Amino acid sequence: MKFSVAALALGLTAVMATPTKKIIHKGASAFPFAFTSTFSVYATPEEVVNPEGVYTGGLKGSKSWFNFGINSHEDVICYNISVSGFQGEYQSPALTATHIHQGAKGKSGPPRVVFPDPEGEGDVRTSIGCIKGPFVTGVKPNGGPDAGEGFTLSRIEQNPTDYYVDIHSSLAVPGAVRGQFKKGKGDC
Repeated sequence: MKFSVAALALGLTAVMATPTKKIIHKGASAFPFAFTSTFSVYATPEEVVNPEGVYTGGLKGSKSWFNFGINSHEDVICYNISVSGFQGEYQSPALTATHIHQGAKGKSGPPRVVFPDPEGEGDVRTSIGCIKGPFVTGVKPNGGPDAGEGFTLSRIEQNPTDYYVDIHSSLAVPGAVRGQFKKGKGDC
């Protein structure tokens, strides 16, 4: 069964999130009609590690929910991201501070997809929209190509536990929150 946009969105509207730091939503002017997979990831401060793999504790009191619908045939990812308890400014060497990284649990890895940072008044901030590959992160490890270059969303579907989400803060630069993808492709 194909998972519908309405079921994933949980109130998602057809309005795209305002891109920040020059993220271009190429070809994602409308939501796809079907997803090949869906994922929900809960992110907490306790999961944050620094580049050496040492747990840092993140930003106490913060938590985040990442809901994704992936259409790997079109290389489109739709997202509904909420964060609460966030403090400080968004800070990252990438184009934004909200990412999917490649890395196993307890390991640090390069960002593969960046999202507009959540916005809003009050304690809960949100970011909602869709992005189509090719993906650009703004991070060039060791001076090489961009960390998003050549990345396709089918890689997440093939081995979801090799990926995690995070949001970075000026008060917790390695990450305010982090959450690991789980096995399975959701309800598609």
